[in-house]
Amino acid sequence: MKFLALAALFLTQGQTETDRIVYPGADEKAPKVVLIAGDEEYRSEEALPQLAKILNKHFGLKTVVLFPIDPKNGHINPNVNNNIPGTDELRDASLMIIGLRFRNLPDKQMKEIVDYVDSGRPIIALRTSTHAFNMSKESKYASWTWNSSAPWKGGFGKQILGETWVSHHGNHGSESTLGLFAPGKENSPLLKGIKSGEIWGPTDVYEAAPPKDAETIVLGQVLSGMTIDSKPVAGKKNSPMMPIVWTREVKSASGEMAKVFTTTMGASQDLENEAFRRLLVNGVHWALGKEVPENAKVDLVGEYKPTKFSFNGFVKGKKPADYR
Repeated sequence: MKFLALAALFLTQGQTETDRIVYPGADEKAPKVVLIAGDEEYRSEEALPQLAKILNKHFGLKTVVLFPIDPKNGHINPNVNNNIPGTDELRDASLMIIGLRFRNLPDKQMKEIVDYVDSGRPIIALRTSTHAFNMSKESKYASWTWNSSAPWKGGFGKQILGETWVSHHGNHGSESTLGLFAPGKENSPLLKGIKSGEIWGPTDVYEAAPPKDAETIVLGQVLSGMTIDSKPVAGKKNSPMMPIVWTREVKSASGEMAKVFTTTMGASQDLENEAFRRLLVNGVHWALGKEVPENAKVDLVGEYKPTKFSFNGFVKGKKPADYR
């Protein structure tokens, strides 16, 4: 019987859906984390599989990665903004992590995301997820659009995450981001194992003004160049600095208070930074209501050579299984 159980586990670990990646948890009680990629520029289709592997290998979580799929050939294509198969995986998920931008999903796929958010379960949102949706006016979920007007002004981004798309604050592609602890947040569990100034990424700082109920954890110092040792930009860009990581609790449609963790960092290249990976892993523990490790193991799993962020810069011809 023991041999059969081990054989079954081996076979399960070898299986993958053609339109998604599934990593079984350490046991049947392991929380399920669904990560949804879908942005045209920052290579979430590379970042989220790596994050899924880290959460699975180092912490035993069951992780499922969903992708924007071209229905014509089954390839990952971030420019296809109206198809992310597998959102029904959210029905029994403990956590949703998103890296989305301007998606216009059909009602059937969108309903699963809406139902998840309405349930009050936790959300982690990366980079362009502040403007995750750009729904057609005919959609049942048009109010989720990033620039929606009353009564859901700013749509999902503003109402749930705390901010929608505003503008680039740092110069895009020439001024990188250094993460500094917000005053008084040095002892936040989200920052365990991290020192102020260790978080860095080549993506620029976004303009953001989270609401009063949000707790800013990390501020983004705009650097004059694209390396961690570049000098800070002088002047108004860093006085005051913009929040780049914040949390809040939002009352959901079900009445439950949803834990929300938002960062305007999160490109695939940002995950090369160990401190940023640790921040995300700490965020996952926080979102799941688990004790945050003192110094979480966040080693990259397998080879990870992220593609430089750019529009139409995704690697053509890839299917989900290629990112295993």
